[in-house]
Amino acid sequence: MSLESPVLDIDPLLDDPKTRIIVCCGSGGVGKTTTAAALGVRAAERGRTAVVLTIDPARRLAQSMGLTELDNTPREVAGIDRSAGGSLHAMMLDMKRTFDEVVVQHSDPERARAILENPFYQSLSAGFAGTQEYMAMEKLGQLRAQDAWDLIIVDTPPSRSALDFLDAPKRLGSFLDGKFIKLLMAPAKVGGRAGVKFLNIGMSMMTGTLSKVMGAGLLRDVQTFVAAMDTMFGGFRTRADATYRLLQAPGTAFLVVAAPERDALREAAYFVERLADEDMPLAGLVLNRVHGSGADRLTAERALAAAEALEECAESAEGAENAEGAENAEGTGSAENPGTTGSTGGSEGAEGAAGARDDAAPENLAPGGMGGHAAGKADSGAVEGAPDRTDRLTAGLLRLHAERMQVVARERRTRDRFVSVHPEVPMVDVTALPGDVHDLEGLRAIGLRLSGGQPAAA
Repeated sequence: MSLESPVLDIDPLLDDPKTRIIVCCGSGGVGKTTTAAALGVRAAERGRTAVVLTIDPARRLAQSMGLTELDNTPREVAGIDRSAGGSLHAMMLDMKRTFDEVVVQHSDPERARAILENPFYQSLSAGFAGTQEYMAMEKLGQLRAQDAWDLIIVDTPPSRSALDFLDAPKRLGSFLDGKFIKLLMAPAKVGGRAGVKFLNIGMSMMTGTLSKVMGAGLLRDVQTFVAAMDTMFGGFRTRADATYRLLQAPGTAFLVVAAPERDALREAAYFVERLADEDMPLAGLVLNRVHGSGADRLTAERALAAAEALEECAESAEGAENAEGAENAEGTGSAENPGTTGSTGGSEGAEGAAGARDDAAPENLAPGGMGGHAAGKADSGAVEGAPDRTDRLTAGLLRLHAERMQVVARERRTRDRFVSVHPEVPMVDVTALPGDVHDLEGLRAIGLRLSGGQPAAA
């Protein structure tokens, strides 16, 4: 019997006007981007003015929402039912463009131009380690400050780096307070010839080494960049700290998304513990792509036993037919009724196979069920040789059912292990769709499952 956890109610979370930010985090490949998009669609159609910000480089979000592209500008999603007064926009974080916007917004035109044209800045803004997470903090702060949307849904990068943006202010502070940066900033602060003299005395050995490793041109670019950015560093730290506090505020909710697999739930446990350490408000866990069966009373063991019995029946019927063919070939029938003896033998073999099939059928495969329907077709005798073929088909279906029930049992065990360690975490199970999500209807179906409105088991 599966362990029970508190139920995660998604609709009250989406409907609450105090909920202003929802952050979806989790490892890669668990449907996190789809979950974020489905939350956005459901929230908008329930009356919220929502925007979905994805940091995941995958393009599935744009495709499922019918957009030709996603970029750094929020774009309205067409096809949303706006009868409740809501709307939906979507965007993808453009790290370099966000960095450029920050530079232009927080410096004078001349300094901004010097920074934007600096080769080191161009490399830094395009892919320097940690820049993506910090720019995600910047963009989230910008969206919240605009106050154009009453709900912001953030889709984070995959794997444990999904929580790296929580460390952005700390890592930025360590970067700015580092000895190397202070030494690079010192000449600009001292100024003039004194600054050059200071640099020559205090950094002669370091500069020589760095010039060999980095090249003299790159070192000059770094020094010029640091000097130009000096007045902006304090603003970076201040805004990052403000966004960090925003993530801890009561209006923010974190959703951990996972699949019912061992590695994914191990990562989910890490997220849950990390969020608790950071005093971040965890709303609960979305267990995505859960499998089930509408015939779960038929266990895997009984299905396999029935399949083996039916396959034995089919083999017996084939043996009887082969024997009949051999007797006919030897002319064992009477002259008046050739083949009579063989036909009788074949009929008896078929009757024996049908009896074995009936004996093998488990209780809950009643007439009208899988086994009963197949047996009825076989007993009709409409097609000669049909019983053994139907037995094999039924046996194959039973084996497929057994495989599904084994998957269900494995997922339940994995889920139970997580619940036993974190029994306090609210959870919602989202049954798997039969196919990929590629449009708004698919996102609505996921939203229905998120809200607890589960259709027939997939």
